[in-house]
Amino acid sequence: MTLLSVSALSHQYMPSERVLNDVAMSLKTGETVALLGRSGCGKSTLARLLVGLESPGQGEVFWRGDSLSQLNRARQKAFRREIQMVFQDAISAVNPRKTVSEILREPMRHLLSLSKTEQIIRSRELLRAVELDDALLTKRPPQLSGGQLQRVCLARALAVEPKLLILDEAVSNLDLVLQANVIRLLKKLQQQFGTACLFITHDLRLVERFCDRVMVMEAGKIVETQTMGAALTFFSDAGRELQNAVLPPFPVRRRTS
Repeated sequence: MTLLSVSALSHQYMPSERVLNDVAMSLKTGETVALLGRSGCGKSTLARLLVGLESPGQGEVFWRGDSLSQLNRARQKAFRREIQMVFQDAISAVNPRKTVSEILREPMRHLLSLSKTEQIIRSRELLRAVELDDALLTKRPPQLSGGQLQRVCLARALAVEPKLLILDEAVSNLDLVLQANVIRLLKKLQQQFGTACLFITHDLRLVERFCDRVMVMEAGKIVETQTMGAALTFFSDAGRELQNAVLPPFPVRRRTS
């Protein structure tokens, strides 16, 4: 089943400068897709349009076949629960005055029918899921390390059991051990709830470990889409440049163990 799709999507912030140009894509239930591209190619702008933080200049974003621009209030609330995003800049994504408990419980208050006690219990479970001690519940963002805060943001996104999780370079700044732990957690969520994931990244190592398909973006366009198989070979100049930047000049081979 198609969860999210976009058609003829274009966007610009200045009249003479298009950030996105005629983008088309789709995501299915339980699928993990990477959106791969260099900084400034339009990846993060596309993500903001997908979750409804901005409205496209042209084209449509569809959720379960319905245009975001046509959703009624009840469907908007369901959409906000079903799609969640974790940003690269965790510091800007949270209120520094709120405790971790308040940060985690906020989406539960608005989108779930849970008592305060149930919210607190779920907050503890979420912290343990991202390998954080529940003693952090009383801490505030300035008291946390960057890696801890990023995992708090991931836990917040998972609080409402979304059907689609968009991660905008959200694990790229974590060390390799934490990256592996987060990926294991996301795989577990996919098995339990059929959660789809869109990884926005420049890191091919994440693509190799986790994704079913790879879309390459360059200058506001998706220039190539590849399905992960025994080997991943790019044919676009943008894809080959990204591959050669971090890997030897031969196809990526997926791990079999």
